[in-house]
Amino acid sequence: MSNANPSGTLTGSHYLDGDHACSEGAIAAGCRFASGYPITPSTEVVERLSARFPRVGGRFIQLEDELGASIALLGAVWGGAKACTVTSGPGFSLMMEHIGYAAITETPCVYINVQRAGPSTGLPTQPAQGDMMQARFGSHGDYRLIALCPNSPQECFDLTVEAFNLAEEFRVPVLVMLDEVVGHMTEKVVIPPAEQIKVSERRYTKKKPGEGFKLFEAANGSMVPEMVKAGDGYRIHVTGLTHDDRGYPAMNVPTHEKMQLRLQDKIVENADRIVRWEEKDLDGADVVVVSFGITSRVAERAIKAAREQGVKVGSFRLITAWPFPEKQIAELSKKVKAFVVPELNLGQMALEVERVVAGRTKVVPVPHVGGTVHNPETILNKILESVR
Repeated sequence: MSNANPSGTLTGSHYLDGDHACSEGAIAAGCRFASGYPITPSTEVVERLSARFPRVGGRFIQLEDELGASIALLGAVWGGAKACTVTSGPGFSLMMEHIGYAAITETPCVYINVQRAGPSTGLPTQPAQGDMMQARFGSHGDYRLIALCPNSPQECFDLTVEAFNLAEEFRVPVLVMLDEVVGHMTEKVVIPPAEQIKVSERRYTKKKPGEGFKLFEAANGSMVPEMVKAGDGYRIHVTGLTHDDRGYPAMNVPTHEKMQLRLQDKIVENADRIVRWEEKDLDGADVVVVSFGITSRVAERAIKAAREQGVKVGSFRLITAWPFPEKQIAELSKKVKAFVVPELNLGQMALEVERVVAGRTKVVPVPHVGGTVHNPETILNKILESVR
């Protein structure tokens, strides 16, 4: 770990929307390359990056489409940059091929998705949380990645820094899953002095060219290989085909199995280090509201109203959606009468809660679509129903 570069860190108290806070988080984390194609409601992230980068030695490139943006991003990483791209639903769908490619080539990078109502073009300017399962399963094949869900502009800053750190630590694509409301709400954002912002640097190999470095060989007891960058004199091969430790294509069962298991295990077996959540009033709770993003803010009012009516209700907020906080939810399911799961879709993360709860207690989804947020009353009524 090192400290953020003071030249890029806009230390102080600011009045920022979530999109702009993401931009500042990326710059503080050392991001110096961004590629993108403008799409509502994420455009403000790259607008700010394109304005700020010339002052900090960064480069923004607008491509002809999201396919160009997502592959340029990966090229920049192999050229030595910390890099991100920014999109919303339709663009996220186009980027899926390259998210899978980033997973198999273990390319550390960040995708910021400001969600809007879909499917397809949907409601371009309206909020939704309908991309959560796509974030987990969107590209074909088996892979694991990390997805973070900020619920405020402050967290947009903090979790974007975190996203870059996790990407470098695990050599994995990391998704920052905002929704339109969090992206466009403006609040106070405090950016600490650079020396207080911890930044994970890329783990480059200490081996010299010709000393037997292997690009995909897990190093030093870790499941995560070290890296080199193109042009440093190493013979490297980066491919989306099943490959051996050197990166060369190897089309056989043992190689594929070894590669697949490590791609999964480096995330699954480190879940305790990765998973983040926020809990409130869980002691003695009969009902727990599980939520994320803007819905967690709306649910606060419903929880307060339920407590005023004497219901013992607590809150569990997903900060990482993937990996999902399985242990924590499983443990709670042995103590509570019900989980209430409001989200801006027709029930995606509720399925994950149901899977982990495994019938031990009730799970009450509170789906909501239409490009608006829940009425807190709707969540309140489900909380009251769940304890009757």
